[in-house]
Amino acid sequence: MYWFSMGVALLAALGIIAIGVMYLSNPKTAMRSFGLPLPEQGSNIAWWLRLKGVRDVAAGLVVLALMLWGEPRMLGVILLIEAMIPVGDMSLIFAAKGSTGKALGVHGLTAALMILAAIPLVTGWV
Repeated sequence: MYWFSMGVALLAALGIIAIGVMYLSNPKTAMRSFGLPLPEQGSNIAWWLRLKGVRDVAAGLVVLALMLWGEPRMLGVILLIEAMIPVGDMSLIFAAKGSTGKALGVHGLTAALMILAAIPLVTGWV
């Protein structure tokens, strides 16, 4: 279970960092993969989307730092807390009547894997 949990944590961290970099470098293209309709056009839209990129990179770096220097239980707690992000994303996509496939297939699956990886770390089953 330890390697499963650490593997999911690593994939989640690297994945969200990559998504964050996409939002920083090409925010409008990255937004199309999220599951919501594109926001209205405006000169500042790209800058608002880049804010998400900064936060995504930071969230991924927190997980990587805990993998390197933290205890397994604390990594599990952080994974549980950060799983709120894809759960929230999924809920907002549903509320906005966005893409159900992306809500479940991207955000819901990510949250489920993060929670499944966190449980053994928090409970000490590793």
